[in-house]
Amino acid sequence: MRNDITRRDALALGLSAATFAATGAAAQTSTIKAADVPAPKREIEKGASLRMLRPVRFVQADEDVFRANAAKFTKETGVEVKVDFVGWEDINQQTAVTSNSGAGPDIIIGFSDAPHIYIDKLIELTDVADYLGKRYGGWLPLAQRYGKKNKSDAWIGLPFGATAGPLIYRKSILQSVGFDKVPEDHAGIVDLCQKLHKAGKPAGFALGNAKGDGNGFANWALWSHNGALLDEEGNVVINSKETIAALNWVKQLYPTFIAGTTSWNDVSNNRAYSSQEISLTANGVSLYFSLKNDPATKAIADDSEHQLLPKGVAKVSPMAGLTLNAMVFKHSQYPNAAKAFLQFMLENDQYEPWLNANSGYWSQPLAAYADAAVWKGDPKVSIFKDTMKSTYYDGYKGPISTATGAVSADYVLIQMFSAVATGAATPEVAAAEAEQRCKRYFRRQK
Repeated sequence: MRNDITRRDALALGLSAATFAATGAAAQTSTIKAADVPAPKREIEKGASLRMLRPVRFVQADEDVFRANAAKFTKETGVEVKVDFVGWEDINQQTAVTSNSGAGPDIIIGFSDAPHIYIDKLIELTDVADYLGKRYGGWLPLAQRYGKKNKSDAWIGLPFGATAGPLIYRKSILQSVGFDKVPEDHAGIVDLCQKLHKAGKPAGFALGNAKGDGNGFANWALWSHNGALLDEEGNVVINSKETIAALNWVKQLYPTFIAGTTSWNDVSNNRAYSSQEISLTANGVSLYFSLKNDPATKAIADDSEHQLLPKGVAKVSPMAGLTLNAMVFKHSQYPNAAKAFLQFMLENDQYEPWLNANSGYWSQPLAAYADAAVWKGDPKVSIFKDTMKSTYYDGYKGPISTATGAVSADYVLIQMFSAVATGAATPEVAAAEAEQRCKRYFRRQK
């Protein structure tokens, strides 16, 4: 499949030569299988222009290739597209303002459950999703969960990718205390962490109000004990024997952590791992690449390995992925142009170069893109390829809603675990308090 972004075009659009080299060659030798499926018929509105809001890039190449693809759409259709990148902590607030005011960007790429929170303000994207799914091997489970209305085949979001937070550990240090990898069972994890602590190279997991790492650790602790926030019908079931077991486990694990994890934010474990204060944590691929790309820390990267979060008593690794999820608002004057743009951005000529440019930070929502070049390079990155195959998600096991979003945003689960870990509350008291907090959110929603 040919690459439509020439070197001259790429440099004119601000794409670095290194980024072009990394993405252009991959597109030229693409092995993505695309079915011959007729595209939806729609007429782009006369004089259409679009404004999109999306989270700021992690790597510069993400923004470079994204902007290049948007410019390519403008060149082919005449539709001007303005893309604004905003901070991760700002995207939810700006989405709420857009929804409440009925004005602003035509398209917002938010996180994970955002379309379910603003569902009444969005247009359906089922025609685009059905076409892309048939063309590229089907949507992966996490994409379907976040993209579709609950118990429906109607799509309200178009997921662009997800990032995961598996374990990262120092291979040589684990071997020095008798382990080749992190055990899959809870007792084995405690045993390992006790030995790492005794060796002066402890583990460290966020027990503070950290959007990614804190919530991720709390979810893993809960789900690996087969606990859940909700049942399938949406009833709050957090106060359960499974939750009590998870709380007791974290209470046992906490003394093996490096000091201060109850105040950690999303960069704290990165710093502790990079400075060799800890030898085991959970993080996205960002930590590995920051180590790999710095000559001063490359040796740490070479000694690091990734591993899926241990299953515990669950059947599979209980790990959700933070998902980029595109929405088109009803106030847009150009819904056909907006749909055409999102469809264009997820087609192979545009999507695979963007996926490759992200170096594994985002993983694909459509099955065919598992064959992208990015997954055939560094073997330490390949673990991120299947992030969107996960059946776990924020609000598991119930329907996603404004209330499930509030539970995550207000750190209910991580605060429950932190209270027990530090001895501020017994497991029974902490679980009951979390149950009451959750029920208040769900009462407000009704």
